Amino acid sequence: MISLTFPGGIHPPKNKDLTRDKAIKTIPFPPKVIIPLIQHIGAPANVCVKVGDEVKTGQVVGEANGFVSVPVHASISGKVVEIANKPHPVKGECMSVIIESDGEDNWIERHVSGNGWEDFPIDKIKNKIKDAGICGMGGATFPTHVKLSPPKEKKIDTIIINGAECEPYLSADHRVMLEDVNSVIMGLKIIMKVLGAKKAYIGIEDDKEDALSIMHSAVVRESNMEVVALKAKYPQGAEKQLIKVILNREVPSGGLPMDVGVIVHNVGTAVAIANAIVNGQPLIDRVVCVSGEGIARSANLKVRIGTLFSDVINECGGFRGDVAKIINGGPMMGLAQYTTEVPVIKGTSGILILSTDEVKVESANVCIRCGMCLEACPMYLVPSKLGSLIENNCIKEAKEEGVLDCVECGSCAYTCPSKRPLIHYIKYAKLQISKEKK
Repeated sequence: MISLTFPGGIHPPKNKDLTRDKAIKTIPFPPKVIIPLIQHIGAPANVCVKVGDEVKTGQVVGEANGFVSVPVHASISGKVVEIANKPHPVKGECMSVIIESDGEDNWIERHVSGNGWEDFPIDKIKNKIKDAGICGMGGATFPTHVKLSPPKEKKIDTIIINGAECEPYLSADHRVMLEDVNSVIMGLKIIMKVLGAKKAYIGIEDDKEDALSIMHSAVVRESNMEVVALKAKYPQGAEKQLIKVILNREVPSGGLPMDVGVIVHNVGTAVAIANAIVNGQPLIDRVVCVSGEGIARSANLKVRIGTLFSDVINECGGFRGDVAKIINGGPMMGLAQYTTEVPVIKGTSGILILSTDEVKVESANVCIRCGMCLEACPMYLVPSKLGSLIENNCIKEAKEEGVLDCVECGSCAYTCPSKRPLIHYIKYAKLQISKEKK
């Protein structure tokens, strides 16, 4: 099988051997969860419980606030003990619902449809996906029902399931493909029905031979589905790169995949869709890869949303040696944390505990015009120039140079011998442009 790839990109150490062969383990629900009202792109959910309320697992505690929003649910049963601003792994701080467990895990009543979903109207399926609180679980956290509702003039002919998982260390999606392949395929079938797509591809990096094999076996009788081997390279799993590599279609600058007739969903999102439609289960847990030399036992864990990082770390035996950095997500696009008292959210694909040996020492923040960032950039940008413009607060000029097309993969910063914080600059510029637009 020929492995497909794209120009640019990098080959950082994978470090996936720490967890890739470790089966998913479901950890006990915690004594307390913190449920942030915003775990998705869009408007925060509106709290719909009060302190003192008894809630059940799966009960809505924050209602969707508009079309580009999703509800959030209690991931354990117990009592609401506080509603307050709490640390958030992405937003810094966020209004959250704090629930203390009653030790019972009493669920709301769920409607199990089985294969009956095939007769559901499209709108019913989309409403169930929204009501389940599903958003992109690869890290982007865009509300899934919105992604499944393109404008009528945007005809979607192809679905891509992203199983690349190109970030170093992370192996959650890999394990999901191995252990829950039927749910991945079921979720894909539901997506195809909703969008009326005639063809689907599942993109998997070629170093995941076992996942490629099991997925091939799963779709061998599906004439409209195909598994595609992708060269193991970062950022192979970026949406625009997947579309270019698999379909040779190029998303226009400032555009979206729907502009070229494509919708891309993560492996975990497909499973969440299947759980919602077939089993009537809202999004109250997810698989999290816990890895790094700074953790006693690396693992792939199924964790209730709202579980504190500290509880997950304790489940893995605690810290080992000198810990230099704790990251929500992967080392390339994840965010470093200042406390372990932050909750796992819907977009938490990994918790990395990196030792001092794993974290590169910072160098001089001076561009030496080596051009390495240009070679690495998969979007054909000039990161060194963008960095210099933003350093000098030339935001308008940076916009004209294409800063909004940056996918924030971090390849430029990784290759930079001077260790310039190029992604920090780019995120800052995007924030300023967003503020000006508003």
